[in-house]
Amino acid sequence: MSPMTFKSRISLWIAAVFFGVGLLSSTPVFSHIPIPPKKGEIGRRESSTPAPSFALIDQFGKPFKFTPASGKLVLVTFVYTTCPDVCPLFTAKLASMQRILEEENRDDYLLLTITTDPARDTPTKMKAYAQAFHADSKRWHFLSGTREALAQVWRDFGVTVKDLGNGQIQHTNLTTLIDQKGIRRVDYYGDKWQEKEVLKDLARLRQARPQ
Repeated sequence: MSPMTFKSRISLWIAAVFFGVGLLSSTPVFSHIPIPPKKGEIGRRESSTPAPSFALIDQFGKPFKFTPASGKLVLVTFVYTTCPDVCPLFTAKLASMQRILEEENRDDYLLLTITTDPARDTPTKMKAYAQAFHADSKRWHFLSGTREALAQVWRDFGVTVKDLGNGQIQHTNLTTLIDQKGIRRVDYYGDKWQEKEVLKDLARLRQARPQ
């Protein structure tokens, strides 16, 4: 499949998200308003912060418990399903990387998409969102839960979330890469990071793992 064809598929997936979410909710769709980044929170930044453990609900309504030192490489991002701009872009980037990792027959990774809108992002909506991007449910989990449970996860990852009302959610644009030992190794802030640089980081961490 050519790169252009895959980009066309991504566009169709994003269109499907808007249509599917619109059917599931009467909440108006507003533009995403990102929280202004702190100093140093632009682009790619290496880290050595232990990742938190947490328990949420997956897109099938089942409990999902995350233990950081899982032996897998884990990519975590924060979105909400009615966001019409950068959140679908982040999800499309993960979908692109999932496709490449599947072609490489990789099974040493997990993708975690965590909502920033617990009031509206039910497991049913998260499932529809996941299906729109052809997510492999064995390795890609779309997580929701109570506001209290999610607020703790946001705090632990350093993500600020503000519900501005009328469906508008302002949140830190963070995607973070956790290594096999449960350490956050790279934080990607904003929407300018490229899939190829994340795949490069995944390959580097995979090779660096002690045998």
